[in-house]
Amino acid sequence: MHARTEAPLEQAAAWPEEIFAILERYDVRQVPYVPDAGHSQLIQRVLGSATLRGIPLTTEEEGVALLAGAWAGGQRGVLLMQSSGVGNCINMLSLTQIFRFPFLALVTMRGEWGEFNPWQVPMGSSTQGVLELSGIRVLRATHPLEVGDVVEAAASQAYNACTPTAVLLAQRLIGTKVFVK
Repeated sequence: MHARTEAPLEQAAAWPEEIFAILERYDVRQVPYVPDAGHSQLIQRVLGSATLRGIPLTTEEEGVALLAGAWAGGQRGVLLMQSSGVGNCINMLSLTQIFRFPFLALVTMRGEWGEFNPWQVPMGSSTQGVLELSGIRVLRATHPLEVGDVVEAAASQAYNACTPTAVLLAQRLIGTKVFVK
């Protein structure tokens, strides 16, 4: 058995391109990420970019510290992760309050729409609350046509108002995984 992603028919491949364009417009330079199927198209664009630097992580909390260091060095960054990785970041998220640096995270959700893996459900249902309790402003995109506007608003909050912000990219948007025999 192996897993494959089954995307909704309405999914437009354009939303990762919209996110990439927004990151370029906001002069983002560093993009730490843990490999994730939901972010795969965006990660490939970042890795092929001459201006954005993709930085693979072994665990998500490294990305929070990396963004703090990027800001101290004069660069903007965005952390790409899956909802299960938010749980790994709880202690490190305090850096956003202590150092008041522009923090933007794009979080692909699991444990929601048609989830097959019971291990994904607890953190998927807790992600928004965990982020909010950690002082992170949360916005959500559920449909492809709203992704650009939501990410634009989040980037503006994070980089202009120095408000730590996360965008939850709903599982319905990225598609569900199914096992194939």
